[in-house]
Amino acid sequence: MTRRHGFASWTRFVLGLLAASALAGCAAGVLPAVHSERERLDIARRMAARRDYTDAIEMLKTFIANNAGSAEADHAIYLLGDCYLKQKDWALGAVEFERLTRDYPESDSAGSASFQLGVALYGQAREPDFDQDFTRRAETQWENYLHAFPGHWLNAEADHRVQLARIRLANKLANTGHLYVKLHQLEPARVYFHRVETEYADTPVLGDAWIGLALCDALEKKRDAAIARLKDVETRFAGRPVAARAARERERLQKK
Repeated sequence: MTRRHGFASWTRFVLGLLAASALAGCAAGVLPAVHSERERLDIARRMAARRDYTDAIEMLKTFIANNAGSAEADHAIYLLGDCYLKQKDWALGAVEFERLTRDYPESDSAGSASFQLGVALYGQAREPDFDQDFTRRAETQWENYLHAFPGHWLNAEADHRVQLARIRLANKLANTGHLYVKLHQLEPARVYFHRVETEYADTPVLGDAWIGLALCDALEKKRDAAIARLKDVETRFAGRPVAARAARERERLQKK
């Protein structure tokens, strides 16, 4: 066999593999034949159960478009929103859960959809150093859910999520306060730390805000007041990292 003939054979072999792979990929994306709307919904549920979310979404969108007034429409909308969440497509998930709570308030899925709407909003939130509009919206949504659906099986998780959102919002304020301390702009720094005190005293960020206020005191030559505030942090938050940090700051001031 000549070198040219061998190269040509190898090229045909590689091209054949590529064509077969392409055909297999196309086949994998083909949705199964559906003979009834009930079957379409059942297939979508099975796809979602095996984490084939992309195809499940397509089946569910078709089912919902064809069966807006059916008894299963609300369940299909909930499953569609859940598939979007599984793919971390938070914005589209929020659209579906908001749609369910608005259009099907009597649905037995309404409570879970109300909770999941908070999850979808929180998923769109940015880190604490950035704007926290979505965090605030998620907190409000979970609180609304708790008010509207007392005793629902997701209440405890919603309480936990509300606290996480509040901690993130408190951290945003405290971080801004510390930034102003670094810039020696103490009045605006105090404003942010005091907001943590008044709005988020139930979060562990309170200790961080007190340390910030102590640093403001120290920079304003109020050494005794700063030390007293740091001792309060050590006492109230004993055993926590913030207490150890307060102790270090206090020792540093006492050595001066």
